[in-house]
Amino acid sequence: MLPHLSDLIAAVALFLVLEGMAPFLNPRGMKRALTRLLDIGDRELRIAGLGSMLVGLAILFVVR
Repeated sequence: MLPHLSDLIAAVALFLVLEGMAPFLNPRGMKRALTRLLDIGDRELRIAGLGSMLVGLAILFVVR
């Protein structure tokens, strides 16, 4: 397997583990959080997504 492909697969696997923790540990809180997302406007959600991507890129830059 290509070295970079295995890194990508490992990153996706880690993402799935981290994303699965919240509903596993606190399903009721996860439901509340998801219903609150409906009240957030598209603009605010896009800004939060952009911020998350930029923080992720910064962490990758520092680590790599």
